[in-house]
Amino acid sequence: MFTAYETRRINLNHLIDQFGGVKAFCAATEDVVKYAQIIQIKNITNRAGRNSPYNMGDLTARKIESVLGLEVGWLDTPRQNSEPNTPNQRLIPQYATGGSMGSGLLLRDQPGTIASWSVDSTWLAKNLPSHSGAGNLCIVTGFGSSMEPLFHPGDPLLVDRGVRSFMGDAVYFFRVGEEGFVKSLQSIPAQGLRVISANREHFDAWSITPEMDFEILGRVLKVWCSREF
Repeated sequence: MFTAYETRRINLNHLIDQFGGVKAFCAATEDVVKYAQIIQIKNITNRAGRNSPYNMGDLTARKIESVLGLEVGWLDTPRQNSEPNTPNQRLIPQYATGGSMGSGLLLRDQPGTIASWSVDSTWLAKNLPSHSGAGNLCIVTGFGSSMEPLFHPGDPLLVDRGVRSFMGDAVYFFRVGEEGFVKSLQSIPAQGLRVISANREHFDAWSITPEMDFEILGRVLKVWCSREF
């Protein structure tokens, strides 16, 4: 029987394996727990001057669960090897909208969120042959109607948050101030970046201007468009 701390360490190591290492895990969790602390917990490092190791406390466990979209207590739950959290699988977390934005990133008209996906390495290789690293992948749940029919509110979007600058005409996840957007960005000579919606009948194009507080949060690699039957 494992102690609560041992169970958390085991589950932490499963997550680290899924993301492909400690650095990728820290990037995926937006450094809510610092790299050095994760290493100390993972390696059962003794505290300075004490004969007791660093353990994952309640606050740390809840932070990790929250940013990854896991249910409260996930790290405290013993798991069998038959469960789908093996090293061959990757957990793709929800984009944490409260991370670097402090007060939170506003995504208008988002009808709930997709917490996470668990996929295996074969799925990644066949469906996402090009990305900046598995640890940089995240899910943004579709919001608003400006990109219909490309996707609808509530549909899953796979985003590569390793892309933090304009890399050519494509669909990006970005913010202006504290409001988030998913739009096509197009470079217009002598004019800068033009923001274009898929739903052009109801949404006009607009431009990114120098005075805007603009930041690219990731590039959208793949979207799924739901249909009702």
